Amino acid sequence: MSNKLRSHGKGVVVWVLLAMLVLGLGGFGVSNFSGRVQSIGSVGKTEISINDYARALRSGMSAAQAQLGRPLTFAEAKALGLDRQVQAQVFAEAAVSEQARRLGISVGNAEVGRQVQAIRSFQGVDGKFDREVYRMALRQQGYTEAQFETRLRSDVARSILQGAVAGGVKAPEALAAAYTKYVTEKRDIAFAEITKADLTATLPEPSEDELKAWHADHAAEFTKPETREISYVWLTPEMLKDKVQPDEATLRAAYEERKSEFVQPEKRLVDKLVFPTRAEAEAAKQKLDAGTASFSDIAKERGLTLADTDLGEVSKDELGSAGDAVFALTAPGTVGPIDSDLGPALYQMNGILPAEETTFEQAKPDLETEAVMDRARRMVSDMTSGLEDRLASGATLEEMAKETDMQPGHISMAPDTTDGIAAYESFRTAAAKVTEQDFPELGTLEDGGVFALRLDGVTPAALIPFDQVRDKVVASWKAAQLKKLKTDRAEEIVAAVSAGASLADQGLLVSNATGLERSGFVEGAPATLLATAFDTRPGAAAVVAQDEAVFVVVPVKVTEADPQATDTRQVHDVLSTRLEQSMSGDLAELFARASETEAGLTIDSTAINAVQAQMQ
Repeated sequence: MSNKLRSHGKGVVVWVLLAMLVLGLGGFGVSNFSGRVQSIGSVGKTEISINDYARALRSGMSAAQAQLGRPLTFAEAKALGLDRQVQAQVFAEAAVSEQARRLGISVGNAEVGRQVQAIRSFQGVDGKFDREVYRMALRQQGYTEAQFETRLRSDVARSILQGAVAGGVKAPEALAAAYTKYVTEKRDIAFAEITKADLTATLPEPSEDELKAWHADHAAEFTKPETREISYVWLTPEMLKDKVQPDEATLRAAYEERKSEFVQPEKRLVDKLVFPTRAEAEAAKQKLDAGTASFSDIAKERGLTLADTDLGEVSKDELGSAGDAVFALTAPGTVGPIDSDLGPALYQMNGILPAEETTFEQAKPDLETEAVMDRARRMVSDMTSGLEDRLASGATLEEMAKETDMQPGHISMAPDTTDGIAAYESFRTAAAKVTEQDFPELGTLEDGGVFALRLDGVTPAALIPFDQVRDKVVASWKAAQLKKLKTDRAEEIVAAVSAGASLADQGLLVSNATGLERSGFVEGAPATLLATAFDTRPGAAAVVAQDEAVFVVVPVKVTEADPQATDTRQVHDVLSTRLEQSMSGDLAELFARASETEAGLTIDSTAINAVQAQMQ
């Protein structure tokens, strides 16, 4: 399902602020059009400005970068289809806004004012709305107050219409129940691995012709990969550490700055359970004191688990008003009720963690190492500009090695080479892309070091002659034949079980596992064995093959979860919520598409390309 309107309930202020204020993007203009082109297209009379499109692209790229955990170029974003997704998103939003305009849906000035004043980015140091801060923020983004408030009014109206179209969707109970039954079902299984000892046929010996044919037909197994001969120079902080000697004062200042890391107060392992009223909290405490219920039992009564109540390792100050009572305990126990920010609460102390202090002298070796490496990294950074200038002026790698602190090296790079400098991903990436026509350029290593490289030559991938890899060919052929014999034997066993025999009657070493869930695993078996067991009719058998291993699995018993059990109801509720969200998103998307068709869509591809060109 498409996701272009999946966040229809959140688009009122979030989209604008996330793209405009949080990311801090400046105004966007398409200079090639002399300021005359203001939009990338429209739905009916509702236009999509080039600024809004650019901000949406930036926001989408930021989200993708957060997912990938690394910077993303616009070319990579296009390869992922992000540009098409964003374009679909902004036109879909415009379509709903156009429908809201046609239906006369709008909000008054009071609601717009409330929305504006609630935005943190427009608040001063006292936490209250500050008009000067508001004006400055809008001015930095190229908005007037009227333009921003018009956009905000449109977003609120669109949200109202989307809520009417897709809000309040309820998942069909039959569908939620079917999904719940599917997810919570458990199975008992019997399974056995087919080993060489279980075979009824003998593994044949290959002829020379068969081996040569195998070598030719499976050339990829016996091909030496392409090798790239790379000369390089590099400089890392590690290479410069002997030139750095941090003084005592610097180390002591670092110790004082990070003292909270070295001096840890006494802490407790604590769980906290909040109650709506003090009477309920006191009743729960009485059960605990009487031994008729545990803290876990009380939590379950409130629909919680211990994971929900766990505060982790906390200091006395972090516990606030409960600190004195909790820290007065000398052994695990429960105190309360104690008033907290969320209401009367019980606190269970599970363990005592004594205070820890690392003195300056104890921390000094680590501080010294960190200070040395930090200074060495700065030294490399300070040298970077000069190194880049030398390379740009035509210095060879050999000259760089003689005239700077950079050290030379040579490496034969295959796709799986990870030794030495090839341990750095940035070097491997550069080595894979460089051509013999490229001039050396300075690259950055993950530890703050720098490098430059040159491609001296490429040895193409080549099939290794049969005579040199004959033993490997024999091993590969025999492994394949053994896998085939195991699979054939497994198919015979499946047929026997289908005819009424049991798995145990087949002379195999049979293992049994009970109460398995779909999300579980079977130790010592292929990852696909459990999935196959759940896809196979009880009493029938199925073959599971993975790598060199071959198994036969037989589902023995199916156990359906009690639909009224607490755990089952929780699964049911989660699945219902997800189904409702999915259905709501589908309705919003269908409505947007219908709105686009009804109102008419115009797209200015030239403007879109111009915006994208400025983001390269």
